[in-house]
Amino acid sequence: MGSDVKLKHSPLDGFIIEFDRALRSIVGATPMRRPVPQSAPTENLTTQEKQHAAGLMRVNHVGEVCAQALYQSQKLHAKSSDLKDKLEHAAIEEEDHLAWCEQRLSELDSRPSLLNPLWYAGSFVLGSVAGLAGDKVSLGFVSETEKQVENHLDGHLTELPTNDYRSMAIVAQMREDEIAHGQMARDEGGIDLPNPVKTAMKMMAKVMTSTAYRL
Repeated sequence: MGSDVKLKHSPLDGFIIEFDRALRSIVGATPMRRPVPQSAPTENLTTQEKQHAAGLMRVNHVGEVCAQALYQSQKLHAKSSDLKDKLEHAAIEEEDHLAWCEQRLSELDSRPSLLNPLWYAGSFVLGSVAGLAGDKVSLGFVSETEKQVENHLDGHLTELPTNDYRSMAIVAQMREDEIAHGQMARDEGGIDLPNPVKTAMKMMAKVMTSTAYRL
């Protein structure tokens, strides 16, 4: 029978755990708790199709690196212990996304973004700003981020090569999880962010995606 008792960590233990998670997010070797989503066998891809699929999956991988940084920083500043737990649960699911994308990039004979340390650091700062603004603003930031990610993944489902079933299965499951994370944030009282903030988030995401596709 499982136990509901949660282990309590010292501040030093917590720092080590979070530092380890940050390092794994940046350099790879992310643990996979759920298996890679199943799909029909992928048909042979041309060199051009593999390069395009790899670029899109690298962008998705960068998005998950950013998600780890955002959830870590927002969890650090969350006032509610219940919110900390919910952010931790979402971060664990996002780790699966990281691992899936890492594996798919390897299968496509490609690699993650060379700028992952930069993406992580920038996202950690943004998450800290949102977290310091209070739980409702932080949750609103999660909601808007996940909404934009959902739209971004919708686009990838149409942009991936039509016979790259493996990548599409991964993206489809990622999309489903992101929708659930966004709904959690709204259910917990996340506010609707001002339009200028939403626009700024979209502009930053555009810079990230266009750069990560190549680098």
